Amino acid sequence: MKRIALFPGSFDPFTAGHLNILKRALTMFDEVVVAVGINQDKRGFFSMEQRLDVIRQATAGMEGVRVIKYDNLTIDTCRELGIRHIVRGVRNMLDFETERAIADMNRRMAPDVETLIIPTSQEFGHISSSAVRDILRHHGDTSQFLPEGVRLPDVP
Repeated sequence: MKRIALFPGSFDPFTAGHLNILKRALTMFDEVVVAVGINQDKRGFFSMEQRLDVIRQATAGMEGVRVIKYDNLTIDTCRELGIRHIVRGVRNMLDFETERAIADMNRRMAPDVETLIIPTSQEFGHISSSAVRDILRHHGDTSQFLPEGVRLPDVP
């Protein structure tokens, strides 16, 4: 039986830290579905299509990666796709506490779906999508925080 995990997030934008988590998840699963969530309460910095494009750039040539978008509960996406594992990355203890609370809620709604929380490798722990967005707003160079070869859309 193929082991598949869902790696959900807004990925606005997808960073080198996200790629680190994805690569490590691929050592445990046959396939990882990178699921870009649509949050109706938030306007993304990048459009959904731009975020999907960046992830496809970052994962080009990687086996076992599928990229999708979704607009419902993560647990419902797992059910729709027959996925029993969720992968989440954390940079620090604050991230961990947030992710643990979400994992606990998901477990209550779907006891058959397990969440794996993976700490990012130390060299990526300082990278956050919000920091990358701030650098972009000020027209700074974000290349060291993004997966190699990824080109972000121009920012006005």
